[in-house]
Amino acid sequence: MSHTMESDLIAGTAVRTTDTSATLATGNDVDLSVIVPVIERPEPLLPLYEEYAAPLRAAGYRVEFLFVSHPYFDHVLAPVRALAASDPTVRVIQTPTAVGETTLLRVGQSESRGRMILTLPAYHQVDAAAIPTLVARLQAGADLVVAHRWPRRHDSLINRLQNRALHVMIGQLGGKRMHDAACGVRVMRREFLEEIPLYGDFARFLPLLALYNGYRVEELASTQHPLNRRARVYGPGVYVRRLMDVLGLFFLLRFTDKPLRFFGLVGASLSGVGALLLVLLFFERVTGSPISQRPLLLLGVLFLTLGMQAIALGLIGEIVVHFNASRRPGYRLRPADREGD
Repeated sequence: MSHTMESDLIAGTAVRTTDTSATLATGNDVDLSVIVPVIERPEPLLPLYEEYAAPLRAAGYRVEFLFVSHPYFDHVLAPVRALAASDPTVRVIQTPTAVGETTLLRVGQSESRGRMILTLPAYHQVDAAAIPTLVARLQAGADLVVAHRWPRRHDSLINRLQNRALHVMIGQLGGKRMHDAACGVRVMRREFLEEIPLYGDFARFLPLLALYNGYRVEELASTQHPLNRRARVYGPGVYVRRLMDVLGLFFLLRFTDKPLRFFGLVGASLSGVGALLLVLLFFERVTGSPISQRPLLLLGVLFLTLGMQAIALGLIGEIVVHFNASRRPGYRLRPADREGD
């Protein structure tokens, strides 16, 4: 998707909205906007809405629900679209083409009105009773509160292994070890979501981006929903894409401000191997052995060339970072004290 189309989607100029509350003010009449991106293995949405809306309203929060989807889930959205026709606190928003979860989240953000934003996947992850506690922790001073599905002793073994593998790869990329960074149940301040640099497929790693950018992130142990314990195995393409996302996140969080360290390390390694091969071949040639037909000659030249190119790419990256340094904030100050909402 082009940046222009994505901007149009986020601005709300290219979405179709089912909303009977056009006369409602866009001010303080909503405490919490619940955004449900309908994109991955959606369950029946009407029971999902009823289950999660009840404890929030019982806790006294003024809530709106926004179901954001692309056109391929019309059959799933039909029940909540019928509800939206009579309930002004429920809206269905559709994009004209297939987009990623990040874009759906940005579209929902632009259409929401709450001071706080809760994201829920289109399927069960944690018990609904845990949601008001997450909101209360946010009001106590956090910028982002993530549900940590715990305990997971009843979860499928394959699910636990996949979760373990993910967190071994991401480690402490954001400066703090997360236990359930990929959980989609998160509550955040509206201004946080407006400020955080989020694009591509990085919505899954929102807590790590928040930690990296200096926001206060908390994890709260929440009882895993029984429907979330079934084994989940995806196709090879899904695992490859997620591995690429992890690699992209690793580079983004570790080397955005110092690209030469990454490309220089890769380039120096390749150049070193190439130079070593060429030196060995040089000594063989000095002793009278022919080297013109040796594959190692081509391999050494190739490694040396690739290494020099990688170093040059790192230098170009350093130049780009240098010229944009004055436009990018190098740090974010955290308020010493913040009163609850």
